[in-house]
Amino acid sequence: MTATSSSPTRLVWAIALPAMLTNVATALFGLADMWTIGQLGSAPAQGAVELGAKYMMGLLNVFNFLRTGTVALTAQAAGRGDAQAQAATLARALAAAGAIGAALLMAMPLAIPFGLDLLEAHGSLRSEAGHYIAIRYWAGPIWLVNCVLVGWLIGRRRLRAVLAVEIAANAAHIALDLTFVLGLHMGVTGVAAATVSSEVLKCALLAALVVREPEARHALAAARQRSTWAAQALRALFAINRDLFLRTVLLTAAMLLLARSGAQRGPVMLAANGILFQLFMLATLILDGIESAAQVLCGEALGARNRRRFGEVLRASLVSGGAVAMALAAIALLAGSTLASRFSTDPQVVATAAAHTGWLVVLPLAGVASFVLDGVFVGAGWTRAMLGTMLLAMIVYVALLFCAVPLGNHGLWLAFSAFFVVRAAGQIVVMPRLLRRDLGELGPSQPR
Repeated sequence: MTATSSSPTRLVWAIALPAMLTNVATALFGLADMWTIGQLGSAPAQGAVELGAKYMMGLLNVFNFLRTGTVALTAQAAGRGDAQAQAATLARALAAAGAIGAALLMAMPLAIPFGLDLLEAHGSLRSEAGHYIAIRYWAGPIWLVNCVLVGWLIGRRRLRAVLAVEIAANAAHIALDLTFVLGLHMGVTGVAAATVSSEVLKCALLAALVVREPEARHALAAARQRSTWAAQALRALFAINRDLFLRTVLLTAAMLLLARSGAQRGPVMLAANGILFQLFMLATLILDGIESAAQVLCGEALGARNRRRFGEVLRASLVSGGAVAMALAAIALLAGSTLASRFSTDPQVVATAAAHTGWLVVLPLAGVASFVLDGVFVGAGWTRAMLGTMLLAMIVYVALLFCAVPLGNHGLWLAFSAFFVVRAAGQIVVMPRLLRRDLGELGPSQPR
Protein backbone atom coordinates (compact mmCIF):
# COMPACT_ATOMS: atom_id res chain seq x y z
CA MET A 1 0.00 0.00 0.00
CA THR A 2 2.98 2.33 0.06
CA ALA A 3 4.09 4.35 -2.92
CA THR A 4 6.24 2.38 -5.29
CA SER A 5 8.35 3.11 -8.34
CA SER A 6 5.23 3.04 -10.52
CA SER A 7 4.57 6.06 -12.70
CA PRO A 8 3.15 8.88 -10.51
CA THR A 9 0.49 9.66 -13.14
CA ARG A 10 -0.55 6.02 -13.24
CA LEU A 11 -0.76 5.94 -9.45
CA VAL A 12 -2.85 9.10 -9.42
CA TRP A 13 -5.33 7.72 -11.92
CA ALA A 14 -5.47 4.30 -10.25
CA ILE A 15 -6.94 6.06 -7.23
CA ALA A 16 -8.63 9.01 -8.95
CA LEU A 17 -10.74 7.09 -11.47
CA PRO A 18 -12.68 4.93 -8.99
CA ALA A 19 -12.87 7.97 -6.67
CA MET A 20 -14.41 10.03 -9.49
CA LEU A 21 -16.96 7.32 -10.22
CA THR A 22 -17.71 7.11 -6.51
CA ASN A 23 -18.20 10.86 -6.28
CA VAL A 24 -20.44 10.91 -9.35
CA ALA A 25 -22.56 8.28 -7.66
CA THR A 26 -22.63 10.48 -4.55
CA ALA A 27 -23.71 13.49 -6.62
CA LEU A 28 -26.72 11.55 -7.81
CA PHE A 29 -28.22 12.06 -4.35
CA GLY A 30 -28.65 15.79 -4.93
CA LEU A 31 -29.27 15.56 -8.68
CA ALA A 32 -31.96 12.90 -8.26
CA ASP A 33 -33.70 14.98 -5.61
CA MET A 34 -33.60 18.14 -7.73
CA TRP A 35 -34.77 16.35 -10.89
CA THR A 36 -37.58 14.44 -9.18
CA ILE A 37 -39.05 17.41 -7.34
CA GLY A 38 -38.62 19.49 -10.50
CA GLN A 39 -41.04 17.21 -12.35
CA LEU A 40 -43.85 18.58 -10.17
CA GLY A 41 -43.44 21.98 -11.87
CA SER A 42 -43.51 23.85 -8.56
CA ALA A 43 -40.78 26.45 -8.02
CA PRO A 44 -41.62 26.78 -4.26
CA ALA A 45 -41.31 23.00 -3.73
CA GLN A 46 -38.05 22.87 -5.71
CA GLY A 47 -36.76 25.90 -3.80
CA ALA A 48 -37.68 24.26 -0.48
CA VAL A 49 -35.68 21.13 -1.33
CA GLU A 50 -32.75 23.31 -2.44
CA LEU A 51 -32.86 25.35 0.75
CA GLY A 52 -33.30 22.28 2.97
CA ALA A 53 -30.47 20.46 1.23
CA LYS A 54 -28.21 23.50 1.65
CA TYR A 55 -29.06 23.59 5.35
CA MET A 56 -28.16 19.92 5.80
CA MET A 57 -24.99 20.42 3.76
CA GLY A 58 -24.07 23.39 5.93
CA LEU A 59 -24.80 21.49 9.13
CA LEU A 60 -23.03 18.26 8.25
CA ASN A 61 -20.22 19.32 5.93
CA VAL A 62 -18.48 21.18 8.75
CA PHE A 63 -17.85 17.71 10.15
CA ASN A 64 -16.42 16.37 6.89
CA PHE A 65 -13.03 16.49 8.65
CA LEU A 66 -14.01 13.05 9.95
CA ARG A 67 -13.53 11.78 6.39
CA THR A 68 -10.56 13.86 5.27
CA GLY A 69 -8.71 13.59 8.58
CA THR A 70 -9.21 9.82 8.60
CA VAL A 71 -7.89 9.57 5.02
CA ALA A 72 -4.75 11.53 5.94
CA LEU A 73 -3.93 9.70 9.17
CA THR A 74 -4.69 6.26 7.69
CA ALA A 75 -2.59 6.94 4.57
CA GLN A 76 0.34 8.19 6.65
CA ALA A 77 0.13 5.06 8.84
CA ALA A 78 -0.01 2.91 5.69
CA GLY A 79 3.07 4.71 4.35
CA ARG A 80 4.91 3.72 7.55
CA GLY A 81 3.51 0.16 7.36
CA ASP A 82 1.91 0.62 10.81
CA ALA A 83 -1.19 -1.60 11.07
CA GLN A 84 -1.75 -0.76 14.75
CA ALA A 85 -1.92 2.96 13.97
CA GLN A 86 -4.53 2.28 11.28
CA ALA A 87 -6.70 0.38 13.78
CA ALA A 88 -6.32 3.10 16.40
CA THR A 89 -7.22 5.79 13.84
CA LEU A 90 -10.47 3.97 13.06
CA ALA A 91 -11.35 3.61 16.75
CA ARG A 92 -10.68 7.27 17.56
CA ALA A 93 -12.56 8.55 14.50
CA LEU A 94 -15.64 6.42 15.22
CA ALA A 95 -15.67 7.64 18.82
CA ALA A 96 -15.54 11.24 17.60
CA ALA A 97 -18.38 10.60 15.14
CA GLY A 98 -20.54 9.10 17.90
CA ALA A 99 -19.96 12.04 20.24
CA ILE A 100 -20.70 14.64 17.53
CA GLY A 101 -23.83 12.76 16.43
CA ALA A 102 -25.22 12.73 19.96
CA ALA A 103 -24.56 16.46 20.32
CA LEU A 104 -26.35 17.19 17.03
CA LEU A 105 -29.46 15.30 18.10
CA MET A 106 -29.57 17.18 21.40
CA ALA A 107 -29.27 20.50 19.54
CA MET A 108 -32.01 19.64 17.02
CA PRO A 109 -34.88 21.69 18.58
CA LEU A 110 -32.79 24.87 18.38
CA ALA A 111 -30.71 24.13 15.29
CA ILE A 112 -33.57 23.84 12.77
CA PRO A 113 -35.34 27.18 13.43
CA PHE A 114 -31.99 28.96 13.76
CA GLY A 115 -30.86 27.65 10.39
CA LEU A 116 -34.08 28.65 8.67
CA ASP A 117 -33.78 32.14 10.13
CA LEU A 118 -30.19 32.33 8.92
CA LEU A 119 -31.24 31.38 5.39
CA GLU A 120 -34.10 33.89 5.50
CA ALA A 121 -36.77 31.31 4.68
CA HIS A 122 -40.30 32.68 5.03
CA GLY A 123 -43.91 31.62 4.45
CA SER A 124 -44.60 28.37 2.60
CA LEU A 125 -40.91 28.09 1.65
CA ARG A 126 -39.98 27.99 5.35
CA SER A 127 -42.70 25.45 6.13
CA GLU A 128 -41.72 23.04 3.34
CA ALA A 129 -37.99 23.41 3.94
CA GLY A 130 -38.46 22.93 7.68
CA HIS A 131 -40.43 19.74 7.10
CA TYR A 132 -37.71 18.40 4.80
CA ILE A 133 -34.98 19.19 7.34
CA ALA A 134 -36.91 17.69 10.26
CA ILE A 135 -36.89 14.32 8.48
CA ARG A 136 -33.34 14.39 7.12
CA TYR A 137 -31.85 15.56 10.41
CA TRP A 138 -32.27 12.12 11.98
CA ALA A 139 -29.83 10.65 9.47
CA GLY A 140 -27.11 13.10 10.55
CA PRO A 141 -25.33 10.73 12.99
CA ILE A 142 -25.37 7.98 10.34
CA TRP A 143 -23.83 10.39 7.83
CA LEU A 144 -20.99 11.08 10.30
CA VAL A 145 -20.23 7.37 10.73
CA ASN A 146 -20.25 6.97 6.94
CA CYS A 147 -17.63 9.73 6.69
CA VAL A 148 -15.29 7.79 8.96
CA LEU A 149 -15.80 4.44 7.23
CA VAL A 150 -15.33 5.93 3.75
CA GLY A 151 -12.25 7.89 4.84
CA TRP A 152 -10.65 4.82 6.39
CA LEU A 153 -11.25 2.71 3.28
CA ILE A 154 -9.92 5.45 0.97
CA GLY A 155 -6.81 5.82 3.14
CA ARG A 156 -6.18 2.12 2.53
CA ARG A 157 -6.80 2.52 -1.23
CA ARG A 158 -10.04 0.52 -1.11
CA LEU A 159 -11.76 2.87 -3.55
CA ARG A 160 -13.34 0.18 -5.69
CA ALA A 161 -15.14 -1.16 -2.66
CA VAL A 162 -16.35 2.34 -1.78
CA LEU A 163 -17.51 2.78 -5.38
CA ALA A 164 -19.60 -0.39 -5.21
CA VAL A 165 -21.30 0.84 -2.04
CA GLU A 166 -22.04 4.27 -3.52
CA ILE A 167 -23.57 2.74 -6.65
CA ALA A 168 -25.80 0.45 -4.59
CA ALA A 169 -26.89 3.22 -2.21
CA ASN A 170 -27.61 5.64 -5.05
CA ALA A 171 -29.57 3.10 -7.05
CA ALA A 172 -31.75 2.60 -3.98
CA HIS A 173 -31.99 6.37 -3.48
CA ILE A 174 -33.16 7.04 -7.04
CA ALA A 175 -35.69 4.21 -6.89
CA LEU A 176 -37.08 5.54 -3.61
CA ASP A 177 -37.19 9.12 -4.97
CA LEU A 178 -39.27 8.00 -7.94
CA THR A 179 -41.51 5.84 -5.79
CA PHE A 180 -42.15 8.34 -2.99
CA VAL A 181 -42.42 11.54 -5.06
CA LEU A 182 -43.85 10.53 -8.44
CA GLY A 183 -45.53 7.27 -7.42
CA LEU A 184 -46.94 8.01 -3.95
CA HIS A 185 -47.07 11.82 -4.43
CA MET A 186 -45.30 12.51 -1.13
CA GLY A 187 -43.62 15.66 -2.46
CA VAL A 188 -40.91 17.20 -0.28
CA THR A 189 -41.49 14.55 2.39
CA GLY A 190 -40.74 11.80 -0.12
CA VAL A 191 -37.43 13.39 -1.15
CA ALA A 192 -36.28 13.57 2.48
CA ALA A 193 -37.42 10.02 3.29
CA ALA A 194 -35.54 8.63 0.27
CA THR A 195 -32.32 10.30 1.43
CA VAL A 196 -32.60 8.97 4.98
CA SER A 197 -33.27 5.43 3.77
CA SER A 198 -30.30 5.41 1.39
CA GLU A 199 -27.93 6.73 4.12
CA VAL A 200 -28.93 3.84 6.38
CA LEU A 201 -28.31 1.33 3.58
CA LYS A 202 -24.94 2.91 2.81
CA CYS A 203 -23.85 2.64 6.44
CA ALA A 204 -24.77 -1.04 6.60
CA LEU A 205 -22.82 -1.84 3.42
CA LEU A 206 -19.73 0.14 4.50
CA ALA A 207 -19.70 -1.52 7.91
CA ALA A 208 -19.85 -4.94 6.24
CA LEU A 209 -16.77 -4.02 4.18
CA VAL A 210 -14.77 -2.52 7.02
CA VAL A 211 -15.18 -5.45 9.42
CA ARG A 212 -13.57 -7.72 6.82
CA GLU A 213 -10.30 -5.76 6.99
CA PRO A 214 -7.72 -7.24 9.42
CA GLU A 215 -6.76 -3.82 10.78
CA ALA A 216 -10.44 -3.00 11.42
CA ARG A 217 -10.87 -6.18 13.43
CA HIS A 218 -8.10 -4.87 15.71
CA ALA A 219 -9.93 -1.55 16.17
CA LEU A 220 -12.06 -2.88 19.03
CA ALA A 221 -8.95 -4.12 20.82
CA ALA A 222 -7.26 -0.77 20.11
CA ALA A 223 -10.22 1.04 21.67
CA ARG A 224 -9.55 -0.82 24.93
CA GLN A 225 -5.87 0.13 24.98
CA ARG A 226 -4.84 3.19 26.93
CA SER A 227 -2.27 4.10 24.29
CA THR A 228 -5.07 4.73 21.76
CA TRP A 229 -6.38 7.52 23.98
CA ALA A 230 -2.99 8.87 25.03
CA ALA A 231 -2.70 12.64 25.06
CA GLN A 232 -0.18 12.75 22.21
CA ALA A 233 -2.35 10.59 19.93
CA LEU A 234 -5.46 12.62 20.70
CA ARG A 235 -3.62 15.89 20.13
CA ALA A 236 -2.62 14.74 16.65
CA LEU A 237 -6.23 13.78 15.89
CA PHE A 238 -7.76 16.96 17.28
CA ALA A 239 -5.13 19.25 15.74
CA ILE A 240 -5.81 18.07 12.20
CA ASN A 241 -9.56 17.78 12.79
CA ARG A 242 -9.78 21.23 14.41
CA ASP A 243 -8.15 22.89 11.42
CA LEU A 244 -10.24 20.90 8.96
CA PHE A 245 -13.39 21.72 10.93
CA LEU A 246 -12.73 25.46 10.85
CA ARG A 247 -11.72 25.31 7.18
CA THR A 248 -14.96 23.49 6.36
CA VAL A 249 -16.97 26.00 8.39
CA LEU A 250 -15.59 28.75 6.17
CA LEU A 251 -16.22 26.75 2.97
CA THR A 252 -19.76 25.95 4.09
CA ALA A 253 -20.37 29.59 4.99
CA ALA A 254 -19.40 30.53 1.44
CA MET A 255 -21.96 28.06 0.06
CA LEU A 256 -24.66 29.22 2.46
CA LEU A 257 -24.05 32.83 1.44
CA LEU A 258 -24.63 31.67 -2.14
CA ALA A 259 -27.95 30.05 -1.15
CA ARG A 260 -28.99 33.00 1.03
CA SER A 261 -28.39 35.48 -1.76
CA GLY A 262 -30.48 33.32 -4.10
CA ALA A 263 -33.30 33.12 -1.55
CA GLN A 264 -33.35 36.92 -1.31
CA ARG A 265 -34.06 37.08 -5.06
CA GLY A 266 -37.20 34.90 -4.83
CA PRO A 267 -38.11 31.23 -5.42
CA VAL A 268 -37.38 31.27 -9.17
CA MET A 269 -33.80 32.50 -8.73
CA LEU A 270 -33.32 30.18 -5.76
CA ALA A 271 -34.44 27.17 -7.80
CA ALA A 272 -32.28 28.19 -10.78
CA ASN A 273 -29.21 28.69 -8.60
CA GLY A 274 -29.95 25.34 -6.99
CA ILE A 275 -29.81 23.62 -10.39
CA LEU A 276 -26.54 25.37 -11.27
CA PHE A 277 -25.07 24.51 -7.88
CA GLN A 278 -25.96 20.83 -8.24
CA LEU A 279 -24.25 20.73 -11.66
CA PHE A 280 -21.25 22.55 -10.20
CA MET A 281 -21.14 20.03 -7.35
CA LEU A 282 -21.11 17.22 -9.90
CA ALA A 283 -18.04 18.80 -11.54
CA THR A 284 -16.47 19.35 -8.12
CA LEU A 285 -16.97 15.74 -7.12
CA ILE A 286 -15.33 14.56 -10.35
CA LEU A 287 -12.32 16.80 -9.62
CA ASP A 288 -12.38 15.51 -6.05
CA GLY A 289 -11.19 12.19 -7.45
CA ILE A 290 -7.82 13.82 -8.18
CA GLU A 291 -7.93 15.41 -4.73
CA SER A 292 -8.46 11.99 -3.14
CA ALA A 293 -5.47 10.61 -5.03
CA ALA A 294 -3.33 13.54 -3.86
CA GLN A 295 -4.44 12.97 -0.26
CA VAL A 296 -3.53 9.30 -0.24
CA LEU A 297 -0.29 9.46 -2.24
CA CYS A 298 1.06 12.62 -0.60
CA GLY A 299 0.17 11.16 2.80
CA GLU A 300 2.06 7.98 1.99
CA ALA A 301 5.06 9.91 0.66
CA LEU A 302 5.22 12.06 3.77
CA GLY A 303 4.84 8.99 6.02
CA ALA A 304 7.76 7.40 4.16
CA ARG A 305 9.73 10.73 4.28
CA ASN A 306 10.22 10.60 0.50
CA ARG A 307 10.55 14.17 -0.83
CA ARG A 308 11.11 13.14 -4.44
CA ARG A 309 8.00 10.98 -4.57
CA PHE A 310 5.99 13.78 -2.96
CA GLY A 311 7.04 16.20 -5.71
CA GLU A 312 6.28 13.70 -8.47
CA VAL A 313 2.80 13.05 -7.09
CA LEU A 314 2.15 16.78 -6.70
CA ARG A 315 3.02 17.49 -10.35
CA ALA A 316 1.05 14.50 -11.65
CA SER A 317 -2.01 15.52 -9.61
CA LEU A 318 -1.98 19.11 -10.85
CA VAL A 319 -1.54 18.11 -14.50
CA SER A 320 -4.25 15.45 -14.28
CA GLY A 321 -6.60 17.83 -12.48
CA GLY A 322 -6.07 20.50 -15.12
CA ALA A 323 -6.93 18.06 -17.90
CA VAL A 324 -10.14 17.00 -16.14
CA ALA A 325 -11.13 20.64 -15.51
CA MET A 326 -10.73 21.52 -19.18
CA ALA A 327 -12.86 18.53 -20.18
CA LEU A 328 -15.59 19.57 -17.72
CA ALA A 329 -15.50 23.16 -18.98
CA ALA A 330 -15.88 21.94 -22.58
CA ILE A 331 -18.89 19.80 -21.64
CA ALA A 332 -20.49 22.75 -19.85
CA LEU A 333 -19.86 25.01 -22.85
CA LEU A 334 -21.49 22.57 -25.27
CA ALA A 335 -24.30 21.17 -23.13
CA GLY A 336 -24.69 23.33 -20.00
CA SER A 337 -28.03 24.89 -21.00
CA THR A 338 -29.43 21.54 -22.09
CA LEU A 339 -28.43 19.88 -18.83
CA ALA A 340 -29.87 22.69 -16.71
CA SER A 341 -33.20 22.57 -18.56
CA ARG A 342 -33.67 18.92 -17.56
CA PHE A 343 -34.08 19.78 -13.88
CA SER A 344 -37.33 21.72 -13.98
CA THR A 345 -40.56 22.00 -15.94
CA ASP A 346 -41.12 25.60 -14.80
CA PRO A 347 -40.34 27.84 -17.83
CA GLN A 348 -39.09 30.71 -15.64
CA VAL A 349 -36.70 28.48 -13.72
CA VAL A 350 -35.38 26.92 -16.95
CA ALA A 351 -34.85 30.31 -18.60
CA THR A 352 -33.11 31.77 -15.52
CA ALA A 353 -30.79 28.78 -15.17
CA ALA A 354 -29.92 28.87 -18.88
CA ALA A 355 -28.96 32.55 -18.61
CA HIS A 356 -26.27 31.68 -16.03
CA THR A 357 -24.79 28.43 -17.37
CA GLY A 358 -21.63 30.23 -18.51
CA TRP A 359 -20.49 29.99 -14.91
CA LEU A 360 -20.47 26.21 -15.23
CA VAL A 361 -17.63 26.72 -17.73
CA VAL A 362 -15.70 29.10 -15.46
CA LEU A 363 -15.99 27.32 -12.12
CA PRO A 364 -14.05 24.07 -12.88
CA LEU A 365 -11.16 26.08 -14.32
CA ALA A 366 -11.20 28.54 -11.42
CA GLY A 367 -11.40 25.83 -8.79
CA VAL A 368 -9.21 22.96 -9.98
CA ALA A 369 -5.93 24.11 -8.40
CA SER A 370 -7.53 24.71 -5.01
CA PHE A 371 -9.26 21.31 -5.08
CA VAL A 372 -6.04 19.43 -5.90
CA LEU A 373 -3.94 21.41 -3.42
CA ASP A 374 -6.51 20.74 -0.70
CA GLY A 375 -5.74 17.05 -1.19
CA VAL A 376 -2.00 17.71 -1.01
CA PHE A 377 -2.30 19.81 2.14
CA VAL A 378 -4.61 17.35 3.91
CA GLY A 379 -2.47 14.34 3.02
CA ALA A 380 0.65 16.12 4.26
CA GLY A 381 -1.06 17.30 7.43
CA TRP A 382 -0.63 21.00 6.54
CA THR A 383 -4.11 21.80 7.77
CA ARG A 384 -3.20 24.94 9.71
CA ALA A 385 -1.74 26.55 6.58
CA MET A 386 -4.78 25.46 4.56
CA LEU A 387 -7.04 27.11 7.15
CA GLY A 388 -5.10 30.36 6.82
CA THR A 389 -5.48 30.44 3.04
CA MET A 390 -9.19 29.66 3.38
CA LEU A 391 -9.65 32.58 5.77
CA LEU A 392 -7.96 34.94 3.31
CA ALA A 393 -10.16 33.69 0.47
CA MET A 394 -13.28 34.11 2.58
CA ILE A 395 -12.44 37.75 3.32
CA VAL A 396 -11.99 38.45 -0.39
CA TYR A 397 -15.22 36.58 -1.21
CA VAL A 398 -17.35 38.59 1.23
CA ALA A 399 -15.84 41.85 -0.01
CA LEU A 400 -16.60 40.89 -3.62
CA LEU A 401 -20.19 39.99 -2.74
CA PHE A 402 -20.76 43.58 -1.68
CA CYS A 403 -18.81 45.08 -4.59
CA ALA A 404 -20.56 42.93 -7.20
CA VAL A 405 -24.15 43.78 -6.15
CA PRO A 406 -24.72 45.92 -9.30
CA LEU A 407 -24.04 42.80 -11.42
CA GLY A 408 -26.99 40.96 -9.87
CA ASN A 409 -26.87 37.17 -9.81
CA HIS A 410 -23.84 37.17 -12.14
CA GLY A 411 -21.96 39.11 -9.47
CA LEU A 412 -22.75 36.38 -6.98
CA TRP A 413 -21.21 33.69 -9.19
CA LEU A 414 -18.24 35.95 -9.99
CA ALA A 415 -17.45 36.31 -6.29
CA PHE A 416 -17.84 32.55 -5.80
CA SER A 417 -15.38 31.85 -8.64
CA ALA A 418 -12.84 34.31 -7.24
CA PHE A 419 -13.07 32.57 -3.89
CA PHE A 420 -11.42 29.44 -5.35
CA VAL A 421 -8.74 31.36 -7.23
CA VAL A 422 -7.63 33.20 -4.09
CA ARG A 423 -7.50 29.94 -2.13
CA ALA A 424 -5.18 28.33 -4.68
CA ALA A 425 -2.93 31.37 -4.84
CA GLY A 426 -2.45 31.33 -1.09
CA GLN A 427 -1.63 27.62 -1.06
CA ILE A 428 0.95 28.01 -3.83
CA VAL A 429 2.67 30.82 -1.89
CA VAL A 430 3.02 28.89 1.39
CA MET A 431 3.86 25.44 0.00
CA PRO A 432 7.64 25.83 -0.54
CA ARG A 433 8.17 26.75 3.12
CA LEU A 434 6.13 23.76 4.29
CA LEU A 435 8.07 21.40 2.02
CA ARG A 436 11.41 22.61 3.40
CA ARG A 437 10.15 22.31 6.98
CA ASP A 438 8.81 18.74 6.76
CA LEU A 439 10.85 17.06 4.01
CA GLY A 440 13.94 19.22 3.62
CA GLU A 441 15.62 20.15 0.37
CA LEU A 442 15.52 17.63 -2.46
CA GLY A 443 18.90 16.03 -2.82
CA PRO A 444 20.22 13.73 -5.55
CA SER A 445 20.59 10.84 -3.09
CA GLN A 446 16.96 10.80 -1.98
CA PRO A 447 15.09 7.64 -2.92
CA ARG A 448 12.36 7.60 -5.51
